[in-house]
Amino acid sequence: MEVAKFLLSQEKDAALVSPTKKELQKAWAVRRNSFDVEEAKILSLSGKAQSTAAGFQNNVRALYGHEVMPGCSRRKGRYIPCAAERILDAPDIRDDYYLNLLDWSSQNLLAVALDTTVYLWHHVSGEIINLMETEHVADYVSSVSWGNGGSCLAVGLSNGEVQLWDVERRKRVRTLSSHMSHVGCLSWNSYILSSGACSGRIQHHDVRVIQHQVATLAGHMQEVCGLKWSPNGRFLASGGDDHRVNIWPSSEGGHGGFAPVQSFRQHQGAVKAVAWCPWQPSVLATGGGAGDKRIRLWNVSSGTCLGNIDAHSQVCSIVWSTAYEELILGHSSGENQLLIWKYPAVSKVTELQGHTARVLSMALSPDGETVALAARDATLRLWRCFVMDPIRKKEREKADRVQSSFIRQAIQ
Repeated sequence: MEVAKFLLSQEKDAALVSPTKKELQKAWAVRRNSFDVEEAKILSLSGKAQSTAAGFQNNVRALYGHEVMPGCSRRKGRYIPCAAERILDAPDIRDDYYLNLLDWSSQNLLAVALDTTVYLWHHVSGEIINLMETEHVADYVSSVSWGNGGSCLAVGLSNGEVQLWDVERRKRVRTLSSHMSHVGCLSWNSYILSSGACSGRIQHHDVRVIQHQVATLAGHMQEVCGLKWSPNGRFLASGGDDHRVNIWPSSEGGHGGFAPVQSFRQHQGAVKAVAWCPWQPSVLATGGGAGDKRIRLWNVSSGTCLGNIDAHSQVCSIVWSTAYEELILGHSSGENQLLIWKYPAVSKVTELQGHTARVLSMALSPDGETVALAARDATLRLWRCFVMDPIRKKEREKADRVQSSFIRQAIQ
């Protein structure tokens, strides 16, 4: 463009330029652009493309003309990468299917438990924080869960304790003791922290008061390995090694009722993967272990099964995507891959492979675009599976602003 502008500015003074200088300009333009800029000007509407010089190579083709690598997925303008965006070392991670060792906070901090230590990793800055270590070498961290807007981290231990840590001050604020065996799963509902243990019991802790233990739920015959409160806080879903999925109601005090309103027993293996649909609060997805290898979708209000998917592998975790109304499964056997399924059609979108050993835990970033996985191969891999296209993202933000405006008007 600069060459064309220069030549156009010199057209009126063409007579002043010597023939030798014109030839030099032409030769330089042909060598630079593979055609005569003087003849082409800026745009050429002659109806056919300019011919290139013999042996000329266009570097832009090397950058943008390559084919998509095998395993990558491109659907209707959406690109799903076939390789992890980032790989982090996770030495000493415990190879235990029943533990929940990974969680991502709303403050963009990824908490990962590596045997006796909990580390925090900031997704933007890359800062790594050694938050805590167990006091005794024989004890290990069995679960982590963020609460209070990402400022408090609950840490479950193998000795039955649950510790609460203030992340900003990097200080333990209290210890909740009520279990006699390792705490494999944790879930928050406002100020109520629920913990599931190897004994099959679920405890509700009110973290505001000294006498924190406010309820005990006894609905599982074996270890509780999956625990999740619904987005609206009405129900608590629990999965156990006894192949059961129990749905517990929430009382006015915030903790769950003492008897399940639903109990599903169709799974034929341990149920660790438990995930509520963000936009349909009554829909629950559960995944079975090695003896089951199935994904089931439930309507907890009616007690009906909405879908039954053969995953062909032990399922360790399930995450929902609000951007594309999909769910992603972390597999713990077979190809150790991730599977993305469309909802409610229950059709497979793509498979992502990278781990060399079974997947143990999975967490979703606060912006909903990236999924983190911890595996037995001692690595954490981050996949940007749910990046929203700019047009759709603007539409979503506009809809959220309109909804917020209506809510403010209603309050006023």
